[in-house]
Amino acid sequence: MLEIRSLGYHYKGAQYPALSGVTVAAKRGGILGLLGPNGAGKTTLISHLSGALEVQLGSILVDGVPLEKVRRRTPTRIAVAPQQEAFYPMLTVAENMAVFAAAGRLNGTRKRSRIEECMALGQLERFADVRAAKLSGGLKRRLNLAITLLPQPELVLFDEPTVGVDAQSRAFVLDAIRRLADEGAAVIYASHYMEEIEAIAERVAILDHGRVIRIGALTEMLSEGARVITLKAPDLHAQALQPYGKPERSGTHWRLELDDNMRPTYVLKALEEAGFDVQQAEFGRASLEQLFMSLTQRSLRDS
Repeated sequence: MLEIRSLGYHYKGAQYPALSGVTVAAKRGGILGLLGPNGAGKTTLISHLSGALEVQLGSILVDGVPLEKVRRRTPTRIAVAPQQEAFYPMLTVAENMAVFAAAGRLNGTRKRSRIEECMALGQLERFADVRAAKLSGGLKRRLNLAITLLPQPELVLFDEPTVGVDAQSRAFVLDAIRRLADEGAAVIYASHYMEEIEAIAERVAILDHGRVIRIGALTEMLSEGARVITLKAPDLHAQALQPYGKPERSGTHWRLELDDNMRPTYVLKALEEAGFDVQQAEFGRASLEQLFMSLTQRSLRDS
């Protein structure tokens, strides 16, 4: 449904481009996870899709039609659920739903039915007459979600939709997003919570310094960890691990990328014979966090 081709953007006065040659696609019925450290270009990319920034270089197509034409003709085909509260705090839940339904060009029977459906999806019926400002953090997220889905968008962008909510509300939002994709929408999910992306996304794009440094199916990315063993043992050091592969320290653990002909059972036996007390060993599928940290060189970003 969505094709982003060689997208580039340079803010006036900035030393480096915010985006450079970004090529990404999202399909109907699928969830694309969007990852990147601070300053990677995620916000700039989402700003393009939401219409806040015009394309400088490259192109953005929706079903083969340039994004700007789609937004002029049918602006409700694309929706953004931001991490900030996107409603009127002084209005009640029901009043907010009515206002945003009208803004989404809904009227008559369709307006009433979509409000009812989205209120039910967010389980907000009991709070219809409560002012939005008095809702809990989780309920505010659910109101954001319900408002976003009122016009039945075909492409939905979620920008950190679970920040600051409790575990139950987080699970509720993730389940709702899965159902949205199951019903045929294209979903782009940007989050710092990698376990969330690992739980719901089929494909993942990792951005850094304005470029896509890895994109592909999540299962394929995680299978790359099948040659990695994670170890915890007192006094274990790099020199003891180097004969078996490439070691890397990670807190109290060691991550060892095994040489091609090396078996994990052989490594464990050799370490035991060398006098190391291996307290923990994990082998097989890597986590998305491990892959992310490896690709982005573990550097802390402030902007």
